[in-house]
Amino acid sequence: MSNNACCTGHSRRSFLAGAAGSGLAVGAVTTLTPPALAATAADQVSPAVAAKLQPFDMADVTLGEGPFLHAQRMTEKYLLSLKPDRMLHNFRVNAGLKPKAPVYGGWESVATWDEINCHGHTLGHYLSGCALAYRSGGDKRFKQRIDYVANELSACQKAADTGLVCAFPKGASLVAAHIRGEKITGVPWYTLHKVYAGLRDGALLADSEPARAALLRLADWGVVATRPLSDTEFETMLDTEHGGMNEIYADLYFMTGKDDYRVLSERFSHKALLEPLAKGRDNLDGMHANTQVPKVVGFQRVYEATGDAKYQDAAEFFWRTVALTRSFATGGHGDNEHFFPMAEFEKHVFSAKGSETCCQHNMMKLARALFLHDPRAEYADYYERTLYNGILASQDPDSGMTTYFQGARPGYMKLYHTPEDSFWCCTGTGMENHVKYRDSIYFHDTSALYVNLFLPSSVRWKDKGAVLTQTTSFPDAASTMLTWKLQSPADITLKLRHPRWSRAATVLVNGQETARSTNPGSYIDVARNWRSGDRVELRLQMEVAAERAPAAPDIVAFTYGPLVLAGAFGREGLAPGADIIVNEREIGKYNDAPFTPPSLAGDPATIAETVRRGSQPLEFTIQSAEQTPVRLIPYHRIAHERYATYWKVSPASA
Repeated sequence: MSNNACCTGHSRRSFLAGAAGSGLAVGAVTTLTPPALAATAADQVSPAVAAKLQPFDMADVTLGEGPFLHAQRMTEKYLLSLKPDRMLHNFRVNAGLKPKAPVYGGWESVATWDEINCHGHTLGHYLSGCALAYRSGGDKRFKQRIDYVANELSACQKAADTGLVCAFPKGASLVAAHIRGEKITGVPWYTLHKVYAGLRDGALLADSEPARAALLRLADWGVVATRPLSDTEFETMLDTEHGGMNEIYADLYFMTGKDDYRVLSERFSHKALLEPLAKGRDNLDGMHANTQVPKVVGFQRVYEATGDAKYQDAAEFFWRTVALTRSFATGGHGDNEHFFPMAEFEKHVFSAKGSETCCQHNMMKLARALFLHDPRAEYADYYERTLYNGILASQDPDSGMTTYFQGARPGYMKLYHTPEDSFWCCTGTGMENHVKYRDSIYFHDTSALYVNLFLPSSVRWKDKGAVLTQTTSFPDAASTMLTWKLQSPADITLKLRHPRWSRAATVLVNGQETARSTNPGSYIDVARNWRSGDRVELRLQMEVAAERAPAAPDIVAFTYGPLVLAGAFGREGLAPGADIIVNEREIGKYNDAPFTPPSLAGDPATIAETVRRGSQPLEFTIQSAEQTPVRLIPYHRIAHERYATYWKVSPASA
């Protein structure tokens, strides 16, 4: 099997192989499970390669009023509305325990999705979402839920006498068949990865001892269960989508110092993807996109655990390839979940199934991880662009529900999941996306504080006895103000991002200009002995521009600073609630009544110059080829109406 085939043939979407053999019953896997190994904080190990920067603890960052805090609150509300016992239903059934509540619908139980075997993935994402929410805001209700779920999973482990916990209809026999190399349907390691990750986040972000205990027993099961596999057999198993299992075992190594976990992190690193990427080869055409991105996030983490440069080489090359040559203006990529040849951009850009939200979630994780080792502004530029146009844009501001795809079919609309009858993969990452906004605004080394995002917020740097507060209405206004509060004067270098979208940047300290940059895509260093009350203003320049792919220069997207501007077409032909859906497979068919969007004519190279400001901040108009004004607003503010983000520009009539 070619590298391309092995990396695309067994994803959630494409894996429709024959029914799994059920040679092992649930109890038959118990022989794979050793006693759980105790590990304490003293067992933690340092990375083989130290990062240059450190993130701030989210507990030391506050988020001010604005759309990001609103999105966080909507997700918190949704998390608290869900019933853990309903998500635990199938876990208890597989452990021989009586369920305490009926199971949820969608991917969790409905026959339509049985073949993908993602049952139980929601519980993992839910644990991660609760852990992030707890760390961000300190609401003890989230920690209580983490502890409850983890204790329930431990009860399942005890009842079944195995570290494995799963919610698959065939129980542990599906996993056992997969490990034996038998044909199965679905993606068991992908699903288990979410449970591992949720327990990890509960342990690390919420200091949950029950989560740690359940995680270590699950982790030890994985070590013993996969140990008999030869390297060839293991690599064949990895042809099936498996999430970021390499990242998880690297994290477990850092948490415990147990070398078995480090070894398994390398075994879970898919060589069919790793090796060509490490050599600078882009073989991604046709691959299932979100099968690959989590593996690459894991490559970077394995690099930190081992110091083996090929893992970082692969991660860096992948990020540059996808972010800089394969992405849409929004930061998303792919059509119907797959990478496509960029020479065929015109064939794919207008798909209703472009830009899977999970892919943006994972690409941002990768950008952040790379930035910590190599703090270049281009990583932060990509992160900002995708944060607004992919993540913030994915949430319905009224219900808190989130998108699966964010396609660019002109005149289509964003479609959101239901609260209890969908539970897509992007429902799960949506539980995480909007409660972790605080994790990438600020970073630091021993003497410098990096300001990467322009959000109303504050950060407490305990080691310096300092609090930096950012006051801004960005992106409504192209500036931000930073104010120091210090226990005593401190020598700190403030590194302010000069985004690539701003021609110039000016810095004023206490009202006096102190720095001017004409180098977009860089950092402006402001080093001095700071005192309480010192104020730093960063002034940027935002302007309308047109973004085009080299293979389709007559197709444009309009941007304003980091924001993609969307044509807002209203609700013609759409019933109320028509954008809340159950079945993501039918996207493109929902709300498909005939609709003719306005068109544009002119010179694609100069058409951005014809965009005019509207009467409100961040509102613009452009004249259509039909001689009617088209309203343009930031794509992240589009909800419940038809829109367009890309336009095929016709030649202007003589």
